[in-house]
Amino acid sequence: MEQPGVQRKLTAILAADVAGYSRLMGADEEGTLRTLTAHRAVIDGLIAEHHGRVVGAAGDSVLADFASAVDAVKCAVEIQQALGEKNAEVADARKMEFRIGVNLGDVIVKGDDIFGDGVNVAARLEGMADPGGVCISRSTRDQVRDKLPFTLEDMGEHNVKNIARPVRVFRVLLPAVKSVAGEPATAAASALALPDKPSIVVLPFENMSGDPEQEYFSDGIAEDIITDLSKISALFVIARNSAFTYKGKATKVQEICRDLGVRYVLEGSVRKAGNRVRITSQLIDGATGGHLWAERYDRDLTDIFAVQDDVTQKIVAAMAMKLTRDEKKRIAGRGTDNLEAYDCFLRGRELTGRHTKEAIAQARAMHERAIALDPKFAAAHAALALTEGLDYINQWGGAPGEKRQRAHQLAQKAVALDETEPQAHLALGVIYTWMKRHDEATAEAERALALNPNFAAAYAMLSGSLHYSGRSEEALESLDTAMRLDPHYPNLYLHFVGQCHFALGRYEEAIAALKRRLIRNPDTDTSRALLAAAYGHLGRIDEARAEWAEVMRVNPEYSLEHKRKVLPYKNPADFERIVDGLRKADLPEKLEDPA
Repeated sequence: MEQPGVQRKLTAILAADVAGYSRLMGADEEGTLRTLTAHRAVIDGLIAEHHGRVVGAAGDSVLADFASAVDAVKCAVEIQQALGEKNAEVADARKMEFRIGVNLGDVIVKGDDIFGDGVNVAARLEGMADPGGVCISRSTRDQVRDKLPFTLEDMGEHNVKNIARPVRVFRVLLPAVKSVAGEPATAAASALALPDKPSIVVLPFENMSGDPEQEYFSDGIAEDIITDLSKISALFVIARNSAFTYKGKATKVQEICRDLGVRYVLEGSVRKAGNRVRITSQLIDGATGGHLWAERYDRDLTDIFAVQDDVTQKIVAAMAMKLTRDEKKRIAGRGTDNLEAYDCFLRGRELTGRHTKEAIAQARAMHERAIALDPKFAAAHAALALTEGLDYINQWGGAPGEKRQRAHQLAQKAVALDETEPQAHLALGVIYTWMKRHDEATAEAERALALNPNFAAAYAMLSGSLHYSGRSEEALESLDTAMRLDPHYPNLYLHFVGQCHFALGRYEEAIAALKRRLIRNPDTDTSRALLAAAYGHLGRIDEARAEWAEVMRVNPEYSLEHKRKVLPYKNPADFERIVDGLRKADLPEKLEDPA
């Protein structure tokens, strides 16, 4: 029960501390303290400038309160911008980056100090932020939305220690800080600058057929246009995954362009009735909101490929681009002239995107039907190979060896049928990675990217093959490109970032990425196990044990021995680094010995 006379107030709390402070101190105590003093002078000055008050500053941490949530968030952003500029010319290993959390909450006031859940939530938000980043609570978001020019990424609800209810977390996408080379210093956490070439997002076309069952068809038209445009090297094209996050949402074109860092938007609609189809499309300049081009097509269904080709050509003309001879040839190639096979392929592709065991089984049936209708349909062979590969990777049924072998055969057949089909090389590269044929996997990824320079999934696959072959620094570069092409990237990419940093011994950075993944996917056993190992290497034993308990809760059958057998590390010592981290925390009670 609360004591009489306790003073309370509603305030915006800013909590900050240094990411990787122990590592920096271990490398250079005197230099780190000098840098911390200089950074603290900047932070304290900005807090005062924004009408805030420092209420705590122990070691590398800062706690401040503000009467206004708007002032608190503006201050947090300006702190990161100012420190980002200071870090721009510093080697990565010596950069001092703060994480910042901001919460609007009720606190207990005792003298000059503040206490309570409001403070605790701010501290938890700080721990979820990226190095150089800012996370805010929903209560803060509600106060600052439409008042500040920053994009807020909804990272979902997260259960935090000692707080009864889940906390809704929003990440502030910060304006980019330029490094010496002129590139964003922290691309993943920054607002997205326009590329140095024409850039476009193709939004999902609206299904005007009055039949929800036809959704796959309108989605498929938009996705095929994305694929065509992606093959143009002079164009920057946002991946389908990010483009489709706006499906069914009334979002302004200018806001979409700002979120994705592109100049142009293509939107449209599809009405399919019997053997007739009406397609409308319009190209919009996101800077002005003006229409550059619009067209309506009323055609027989048999003309669907000609309509897609015409839309692509009109976009190319509107942007005054010139295609190479090979690009013209690749865009013109449709893979099949069989409309029923194409329809099955579209249905299968939509099902694969759901990433569930049941949907993958249904997708497999669709792709098998497409191949039966057109045995030379390379993209269908590639898509079928990926369904078999997903079964193998996720242990969704069948003999694993047979699944992997069939996936390999199908991917090889896809490449043999059409060497210019990027999906075929992607599928073969995925399978080669899991067969531990790393050089061949890398070659297939590079071939896919030569055919489709905007292929985000191929960049992610290339990252995987590089990581498992011991080239994690290069793997991170590929991931950066994948995440720029797909700003609303799958949460699995955060695991990839975490495992690369882990392999490089950068455990603080690994923890930051893995915690971000847990916000978006709390039920991942793999990321939780890696997080426990990272905590073990840093000597944070209690946190390691808590994470391992969560691994067992999520998946009581989790097996290190199984992971040791299937994860395609070229050098077994790279996997044993994970085991060593768990051993340092005495986890689990019985670690399997290497075979």
